[in-house]
Amino acid sequence: MKAQLKMVNSIIETPIAPLPQELYLPTLKQALVEDLGLAGDVTSQLTIPENKKATATLVARADGIIAGLDIALTTFTLVDNSLQITPLITDGQFVKAGQKLATVKGNARAILTGERVALNLLSHLSGIATTTYKMANAIADLPTKLLDTRKTTPTLRALQKYAVRCGGGHNHRMSLADMVMIKDNHIAFAGGLQQALQAAKAGRSHALKTEVEVDTLQQLEELIALGGADIVLLDNMPPEILKKAVAMVNGKMATEASGVITPQTIRKIAETGVDYISAGFITHSAPAFDVGLDVI
Repeated sequence: MKAQLKMVNSIIETPIAPLPQELYLPTLKQALVEDLGLAGDVTSQLTIPENKKATATLVARADGIIAGLDIALTTFTLVDNSLQITPLITDGQFVKAGQKLATVKGNARAILTGERVALNLLSHLSGIATTTYKMANAIADLPTKLLDTRKTTPTLRALQKYAVRCGGGHNHRMSLADMVMIKDNHIAFAGGLQQALQAAKAGRSHALKTEVEVDTLQQLEELIALGGADIVLLDNMPPEILKKAVAMVNGKMATEASGVITPQTIRKIAETGVDYISAGFITHSAPAFDVGLDVI
């Protein structure tokens, strides 16, 4: 029996702001170029009359959270802008298996030509949203917030992070320019934590926050002695060590836990009292959401 999702209103409280088309149109166009090849949809051209009209419905095959519906539907209009597109739900909405998501009416060849690119994108983004939802739901009664990471598919970051928001998660850095984030390799190349932190504080813009990664309580103690940062990233620490780290910080910095965060581990991590949990899992390991296109 499949596990059933239950919508919790505290997870997704407000409508999700749509992405500007400039962030996804180039991706859709390139995906269509990839799929059409040099000769286009030869099967549809050979088997379906040129002026054949049809109606098709996008249907959820599982329970979950939908993300990227309007983006995916744009694929059809790029193939043929005379197609009539009617979305039946909105992004961030919980759907049940068998629920209709949208209808597409018009030229049958065009519908089939856009089908795979549209379904691939909708399946991928809704999978991220659904996985995010499950993990956010697991800690919904705790103050800890779930964040994504930069572990995203190249060129799809804006879309994947949008899907995270649809699932009730929050976005971490969109790019390297958004925050001074001193990690272990920065510390190694800089010659130590003190050197890295002092240089960052001296040269950074006043508008940027500083986050420092530590792997041990000893490193955390050193960071605190150096005056701390805006956020401390507690990396790959087991729950019992995380509790000690949160106590050591004692509210002087925001705390963020990372490292092997999965649906199975997130609850115990959140119970340690950290302010944030960053999980690459929600973008790089989310299973695809099952969605199909049915001809009426």
